[in-house]
Amino acid sequence: MLKKTVLPILLVALAVACQQGQKRPKGEGINRDTTHYTKEEYIAEAMDSNLVVAFLDHHAEFAPYRESILDFYRKRDFHFAWIDSAGLTEQAGGFMNMMRQDEATGIRDSSLDKSAALRLYDSLSAEGSEFNRKDSLYRITEISLTGQFFDYAQKTWGGMTSDNSKDLEWFIPRKKINVSSLLDSVIRYPKTAIATNEPVNRQYKLLRDELQRLAKLAKDNPVLDSIRIEKKKTYKSGDSSNVIAAVKKRLRMYGDFKDSDTSSRFTPQLDSALRNFQARFGQKEDGIIRESTVAALNRPLEHYMQQILLNMERIRWVPVEVNTDYLLVNIPEFRLHAYEDGKLAWSCNVVVGTQGNSTVIFSKDLKYVVFSPYWNVPPGILRKEVLPGIRKSGKAYLARHNMEMSGSGNSISVRQKPGPSNSLGKVKFLFPNEYNIYLHDTPSKGLFNETKRSFSHGCIRVSEPKKLAEWVLRKDSSWTTAKIDAAMNANKEKYVTVKEKIPVFIGYFTAWVDSQGRLNFRDDVYGHDKKLAALLFGK
Repeated sequence: MLKKTVLPILLVALAVACQQGQKRPKGEGINRDTTHYTKEEYIAEAMDSNLVVAFLDHHAEFAPYRESILDFYRKRDFHFAWIDSAGLTEQAGGFMNMMRQDEATGIRDSSLDKSAALRLYDSLSAEGSEFNRKDSLYRITEISLTGQFFDYAQKTWGGMTSDNSKDLEWFIPRKKINVSSLLDSVIRYPKTAIATNEPVNRQYKLLRDELQRLAKLAKDNPVLDSIRIEKKKTYKSGDSSNVIAAVKKRLRMYGDFKDSDTSSRFTPQLDSALRNFQARFGQKEDGIIRESTVAALNRPLEHYMQQILLNMERIRWVPVEVNTDYLLVNIPEFRLHAYEDGKLAWSCNVVVGTQGNSTVIFSKDLKYVVFSPYWNVPPGILRKEVLPGIRKSGKAYLARHNMEMSGSGNSISVRQKPGPSNSLGKVKFLFPNEYNIYLHDTPSKGLFNETKRSFSHGCIRVSEPKKLAEWVLRKDSSWTTAKIDAAMNANKEKYVTVKEKIPVFIGYFTAWVDSQGRLNFRDDVYGHDKKLAALLFGK
């Protein structure tokens, strides 16, 4: 069982604003739509439409879903969904179990207030009686369960922070879910509806499994977080120390170290385990016990469980499935991933913006590949770096940097001509956006070897630009490898329009499960985790 100190930090304390004081449209509770169903498919019992309206009038917590709830019942001519002549249905029990299982793993949203629905369900279950037409408790429970389903589905699978996307600096359009359709599937197919139609990205389910695994690890090792590994030096293969034995034990719990060896000697098996752990945490993969590795091992499980919850929330926002070609840049990972028909094809390192010039989280479609590009110096760099250099050295500065200047006074513009020293390298990839962010090559290759790669002014430098150009243009037979190579070295700018739509997602995920099934964590490079945690977990 999780310690009491662990659970509170997992409580999601974000309340969704309820719309209050809505006036009832004329005839709202009277009109019934009987054209979308066959009566034989539904439970025989029905209720008066005015009862549903009256219930919603007195339950502001369901106000955001008022019209959806009414529409759901109109389409079934106000027949019951959760209760039949024998009492509570299998569907009702399945929904209650689903909510209880969430709480068992520490996922509890205080804005959901599941307790009321659970109390009503338990009350009717305890009675064990058949449906009583005169008992209003059945009707109240019926409508409550429907309202609770809309609330639960929207927050569990749609996300709880939709009103705060701008504050979180997240500008990727959020997915929309059809809760009514999902509820209809649950009612019709209680055994399979959620398992087959849960409207979340596969990554969400993988993280949820990992969260449950860490919760079990905390339960089975209640003193784990109180035992710290004390390290006074760096250890490598061949060394011996009590620290090494402690590292083996921690890595075994996390699943990186498979060997049963508990000795204090640094073995080849430990070297492999350390490299796997370091890869999962975005550290230098050298198999050396150093400060950063020990710091990651010493962090409490509570920290990683919270980090998983933060990223589960983000993944609620993204499309359930993307079956097309697309590009994903994960900022905290400093990696670009190319997907073909929704499956990972290849990846490469990138350099992203510094904390002061952070790369924006957004999505647009790739429109152009620009070979041998000009670099139009942005106003900030022009003001802070280029103009002071021109004032100091004049034309010599422009010649030294292969630049040309136009305009005068306050209308000066400077651009760098195509060539091997161009700041954008030999190719750039444009997905037009208001943030003036794009992917590009760079003549400075050394930074790609760094572990933490946030060095740019906001745009994204790609370590394998030629491979990316070949991938983007691979379906156009006129663009051979030789032709792409020639265009990249032509020293003459050339725009190529991308014929097929390729979405580009600039995302921010600090926890995920990779293609090898490994749970990964990364540092919160821009502080976005901290902002989201304040909304989800409060103080």
